[in-house]
Amino acid sequence: MSMHLYQMSTKLLGDTVGKMNDNLTSLVLAASAVMLTFGYFYSKILLRQTSDKNATYPPYIPSSVPFLGHAVAFGKSPIDFLENAYEKYGPVFSFTMVGKTFTYLLGSDAASLLFNSKNEDLNAEDVYSRLTTPVFGKGVAYDVPNPIFLEQKKMLKTGLNVARFREHVKIIEAETVEYFQRWGDSGQKNLFEALSELIILTASSCLHGKDIRGLLDEHVAQLYADLDGGFSHAAWLLPGWLPLPSFRKRDKAHREIKNIFYNVIRKRRSSEEKLDDILQTLMDATYKDGRPLSDDEIAGMLIGLLLAGQHTSSTTSAWLGFFLARDKATQERCYAEQRAVCGDHLPPLHLDQLKDLSLLERCLKETLRLRPPIMTMMRMARSTQTASGFTIPAGHQVCVSPTVNHRLQDTWCERTRFDPDRYLHDNPAAGEKFAYVPFGAGRHRCIGENFAYVQIKTIWSTLLRLYDFDLVDGYFPTINYTTMIHTPHNPIIAYKRRKH
Repeated sequence: MSMHLYQMSTKLLGDTVGKMNDNLTSLVLAASAVMLTFGYFYSKILLRQTSDKNATYPPYIPSSVPFLGHAVAFGKSPIDFLENAYEKYGPVFSFTMVGKTFTYLLGSDAASLLFNSKNEDLNAEDVYSRLTTPVFGKGVAYDVPNPIFLEQKKMLKTGLNVARFREHVKIIEAETVEYFQRWGDSGQKNLFEALSELIILTASSCLHGKDIRGLLDEHVAQLYADLDGGFSHAAWLLPGWLPLPSFRKRDKAHREIKNIFYNVIRKRRSSEEKLDDILQTLMDATYKDGRPLSDDEIAGMLIGLLLAGQHTSSTTSAWLGFFLARDKATQERCYAEQRAVCGDHLPPLHLDQLKDLSLLERCLKETLRLRPPIMTMMRMARSTQTASGFTIPAGHQVCVSPTVNHRLQDTWCERTRFDPDRYLHDNPAAGEKFAYVPFGAGRHRCIGENFAYVQIKTIWSTLLRLYDFDLVDGYFPTINYTTMIHTPHNPIIAYKRRKH
């Protein structure tokens, strides 16, 4: 049995990282497989020793495959897996994947445990630090105690204010017009790829400041891409010190980008020029104890600010485009709204007009309901927890799925239909606090939510003025489940320049 588990573990790891010829790498992977297997057996033994016979544990979904558990079924179609489990087992249930026990809390009532919890009970660092620390660097985000992280978030939030949003609208519109000049008058293009590049450009312009945006050439863009490659299933499953090609690229890119930021920070300090951007906000910020941020902390927070939102905004922007391309009537209504709010000659946008584009906002909101970029939000239970009458032991990965919550038939009418006008009427979800959580909720709510709305609405306001969009041969993209952010598969869209 041990050999059988070892073989399965090795295959899983091999499939995750791809084929490699390096003998040292193969040996390290094999050793990792053995460690994971022994860790699995140890956790099972420990669980038997610490279980409370009087407790009512969540229903457990059995699997005939030890260690791997439901990893294959979940990986193929996680939404179907979770929705089927909800129908069969109810709002709280547990299952095993790769030696770890996951307990999902589906529906508004069950999800309240995660969103109302304190970090010392349901811990975020224990889950996310292995992903974020190699990308952002040490000393920031999930690599520091939660009180320090909260201080860092507050510093960033200070720079994400309405006064700056007014300037951001102008910047994003200009970047979008310049970027899409390369598309010409008509054709078919990869929408997700284009928007991913544009999101980096606009976010850097708005959030990093002109010093750093001015350095964003093809080389730096590739560094961002290599760093972005650190957010992968392999990075989540495997030790960060493994000599994998993607890990090496990630670490090299991290060093180079940090050096670029160090140089910009030094120049800004030496010039004594005070600019109104987030770089300046971080350079002037201090912790509660009076300590200023180090250059390393500033650089790490700048990386985190850019990349943490890049995935979510580019994915959401792309899905919004495909929903509008499929629903031509709504697309034309959005274009008519542009002319009604801004004027027939469509002058440059400003923030107050953006707020009045209510149909476009409803389209964005409905896109976030049907395709929230983060499928699962996770925490590690550091102590025994209770949800909907069930006892969740310490050591479980406690999860909420916005995707599933956003389409539960108990809550949402015509749950799979793209219907922006559902928000014009009373919706059952309005009375359920955690039925709609694309940006999280409570103390865990994303600080970048308002900027994301400004960024995506400005981009799509501009694109709707420029082009009319269509699906290619009626193809609406399927969901790519191989990435941690559920991107559109084969995201090619057809476009034709509008004649005003």
